[in-house]
Amino acid sequence: MITLIGEDLAEIGLTFVFEGPAEACQSCRFKASCVDSLEKGRKYTITDVRDITQKCDIHDGGMVKAVEVELADVEGLIDSKKAFEGSNISYIPPECDEECIYHDLCFTQGLIPEDKCVIVKILGKHGECAKGYSLTKVSLKLNHNL
Repeated sequence: MITLIGEDLAEIGLTFVFEGPAEACQSCRFKASCVDSLEKGRKYTITDVRDITQKCDIHDGGMVKAVEVELADVEGLIDSKKAFEGSNISYIPPECDEECIYHDLCFTQGLIPEDKCVIVKILGKHGECAKGYSLTKVSLKLNHNL
């Protein structure tokens, strides 16, 4: 999909989480091609940068570039019993109130509870956590087709 991003950020491989449009975007003539195709809370990777620039008061430098993006793979910790490469899962973060150093991996940015995902790769056993869960680090790809 095509979107617009600040000219200084337009690099192949850059990943970002779309946090939603700014207030000024609502009346912008580029809204449909810029933010309407993106889903709030999702993580995207830039796969191509085009030579198309437009003025934009929101971004530093006042210019945006057209880029192609796709949903990014996301790393996270899941229940070890469900960690099989290639399998389809529903992303369900653990019931946890601990603020440990692994919190961001358990509550992965870019995924929403109940998202249907494919386990792209097993990245290694994590072992027991402070709550006693057996967790495995995986790379997940959102699958809207499930």
